[in-house]
Amino acid sequence: MRWCGTRLGILLILALAMTRAAALDLQGHRGARGLAPENTLPAFARALAIGVTTLELDCGVTRDGVVVVSHNRALDPTITRGPDGEWLPDSPLISALDAATLARFDVGRIRPGSDYARRFPEQLGMDGVRIPRLAEVFELAHRAGNRTVRFNIETKIDPARPEETVGPQAFARALIAVAREHGVANRTIVQSFDWRTLRIVQAEAPEIATAYLTIQQPGEDNIRAGDEGSPWTAGMRYRDHGSVPRMVKAAGGAIWSPYYRDLTAALLDESHRLGLKVIAWTVNDRGELDRLIGLGVDGIISDFPDRLREAADANGLPLPPPTPVEP
Repeated sequence: MRWCGTRLGILLILALAMTRAAALDLQGHRGARGLAPENTLPAFARALAIGVTTLELDCGVTRDGVVVVSHNRALDPTITRGPDGEWLPDSPLISALDAATLARFDVGRIRPGSDYARRFPEQLGMDGVRIPRLAEVFELAHRAGNRTVRFNIETKIDPARPEETVGPQAFARALIAVAREHGVANRTIVQSFDWRTLRIVQAEAPEIATAYLTIQQPGEDNIRAGDEGSPWTAGMRYRDHGSVPRMVKAAGGAIWSPYYRDLTAALLDESHRLGLKVIAWTVNDRGELDRLIGLGVDGIISDFPDRLREAADANGLPLPPPTPVEP
């Protein structure tokens, strides 16, 4: 009987440890932006080889309806070269290009001398790297043999610039279709600063989780707590709820994803009392990683999944297994 009691205690401790590990979602931002070209198959392969629980990425929809992986609504001249190898002189909209044309551009290097190059000196430059289709990211994880990794996909859409992308309904439905086609809908999260797409996903694909992105910083604020309302929050007003976690809960959300500098211990506690998970973005500093893990966040998005993994390990958390794969 004494052995049974001891064994039960050990099992309870292991169960608690596994629960805590599952709660800490290690997300590679744009794959592994600090180490490899952002939002590309090499970046996602690097993240999988390091070992993450979630690949974070951004998407747009081409003129011919293909969901592709890109942070900006338009091609970024800082990271994009044309078929001639020259840096782009302008920024054509992704929604104005078909998928075949888009595949001709090279996004494997950062333009030398740019602010981006100074911010990420560790990023490995490559040639011949293309903007992938969302389907290719799902296929990469499948080739890696990873049947548990999740995909946190941001809809790059701006309510103030409707002419630059497909509408929220078409955008959400395109994502839903690709996730379902590849059998990963139950491992997919759709996140957005523009909450309209999240509302559509919740109504039409309840098997897909949604994450409510927020930032409340000078010059960047999609909540606009002091205004009558915000075009970003799909009709939800801060004044009606009194806090962002309560806005997310009222919108039907289960995940709140705030800019990490906006997150306080009180807001995290309120979120957990409301039943929300909290995933902070984008955290690269080791001290901040340790602080947020200590606070008890449910997940962290980082440009450096290797640093995030090291912080999780140093804080005594079990880690997801690496799954190396060739991009």
